[in-house]
Amino acid sequence: MSGTSDLQNQLKELQPSKDFFVGIDSDGCVFDTMELKHKECFCPNYIKYFGLQKVSRYAREVWEFVNLYSTGRGTNRFPALVNTVELLATRPEVKQWNVHIPDFTALKTWMEQESKLGNATLNAYAKQVNNPLINRVLDWSLRVNADIEEMVTGMDPFPYALDALREIHRKADAVVISQTPVDALTRDWKGSSVEKFIRTIAGQEHGTKTEHIALAAKGKYKADKILMIGDAPGDLRAAKNNGALFYPINPSHENESWKRLLEEGLDRFFTLNFAGSYEESLIDEFHSYLPENPSWKS
Repeated sequence: MSGTSDLQNQLKELQPSKDFFVGIDSDGCVFDTMELKHKECFCPNYIKYFGLQKVSRYAREVWEFVNLYSTGRGTNRFPALVNTVELLATRPEVKQWNVHIPDFTALKTWMEQESKLGNATLNAYAKQVNNPLINRVLDWSLRVNADIEEMVTGMDPFPYALDALREIHRKADAVVISQTPVDALTRDWKGSSVEKFIRTIAGQEHGTKTEHIALAAKGKYKADKILMIGDAPGDLRAAKNNGALFYPINPSHENESWKRLLEEGLDRFFTLNFAGSYEESLIDEFHSYLPENPSWKS
């Protein structure tokens, strides 16, 4: 779509003003919004729109595992929806209730052919195919956005994140790298007066996080001068897909992670002593917080 191309060109046309580049995730990383958004906006609507009321206890447990407490944390909402529903269908408790689980084949088809997984591209696809499941997913996603706009207000960065952002801004070009819609990201960053510390915001509409880093930084900065800060495995993959460095914000230990970045991580990055055993130890610790399999499969 031309709109998407224009957005990606904005990233591509960014020119370095400093020697270092830092990509920064937003939800659950700079702002403590992940739990609020998923527990109060995403999950209730997924139960409502896909007829999971009879098994809401299990539906909620699966949603939170996939999207908050596992290797699926931070995944784009559409593949996350598919992953959640498919995992829910395997639970014996759900099978006993004989609940109808929707067939998401049509959504999978769209995801296979579209890399910019957002409401705008899904809306265009919905008009093209007029598929009931696609229409319902779109309605769900739009409702989620509306609830987030109403619910998620007045959020501030983690305390040490604010200090770290100031330090990053002194020596690096910083860009928000996220799969959250741009409107929501802009509300968070402008509303908390930290937009001044970043060059621009890349969201869901700009493509994948891997594409964000590739367009905004790859080939413009030396690989050992590109750092991605994030709280999800997708952030790690985006960094490594581009040969960049990664600093994890550990789930449930976010402020401690920012404190460590401020006190030691940034100095190592800016003095080119980050790669190797230091980064590896951080990533090993990060993996320990996010299991692949849920407890009910043990």
